[in-house]
Amino acid sequence: MSTIETPLQWQEEIDGWRLAMQAMRLSPETIAMRVAHVRRLARTGIAQTPWDMKPSDLLAWVGQHSWRRETARAFRSSIRRFWAWAILVGRTSQNTAEVIPMVPPEAPRPRPADPGTVAAAIRDADTRVGLMMRLANELGLRRGEVARVRPENDLLPGNTGWSLVVHGKGSRHRVLPLPADLAEALDRVPPGYLFPSPRGGHLSPHWVGALVSRALGDGTTMHQLRHLCATEVHDQTKDIRLVQTLLGHASLATTERYVAVDSRQVRDAIEARSRQWSVAKSH
Repeated sequence: MSTIETPLQWQEEIDGWRLAMQAMRLSPETIAMRVAHVRRLARTGIAQTPWDMKPSDLLAWVGQHSWRRETARAFRSSIRRFWAWAILVGRTSQNTAEVIPMVPPEAPRPRPADPGTVAAAIRDADTRVGLMMRLANELGLRRGEVARVRPENDLLPGNTGWSLVVHGKGSRHRVLPLPADLAEALDRVPPGYLFPSPRGGHLSPHWVGALVSRALGDGTTMHQLRHLCATEVHDQTKDIRLVQTLLGHASLATTERYVAVDSRQVRDAIEARSRQWSVAKSH
């Protein structure tokens, strides 16, 4: 299958935007995703250059896709950011992307992994994959954060125990306390990345996720370990802001999408309140 090349006049503008995003210290994964979105638009041939794009054509292109809601939100964000950059640096004066309507987020759908499945997978996994799963399950790390762990730089001693510097999305770092046995395991590894790649650097986030999903089996993904961590920590603490800090979310609304509510807790709460009202009515 032949690959459609990005038109040169689009590519030159995209390269300029890429440099701007690098100056913002966005993560390589975020930059790659946003660039891919705009390149897909460029390859349609609708306009010779971005600044020749008509609002009606852009809206029609967005509208013709049956993307999932979160995919549509991501494309909208990338395209609007591209035009915002272009206006800021004087490449164009028309904000063509403002025609794309806002897409409401999906209703929260937490998907925590089954604890029994996770426990069995960690027990049966080799040391490397077991550490990947523990970092995702016990600290709520994303696959990209797990991939970038470098104990020689990221382990921090403290009066109350060890902590780990987590390299999050958008170059936002956070420091999380480590369970003692997990800290000891990380402290024993050789210098370099915890999960090195044979080609140098660290394993790709995609490959880390694939290894963990394979170990979990039954269609369970690595990201569901993050949902499980969020749900169980919230069940223990009832503190959604604490969970937000743990997961490294910029928005509390995002955190709420990770926390599953046990239907039994809902039933217990309703029945307990109903009993209180029954007593009140009898007096």
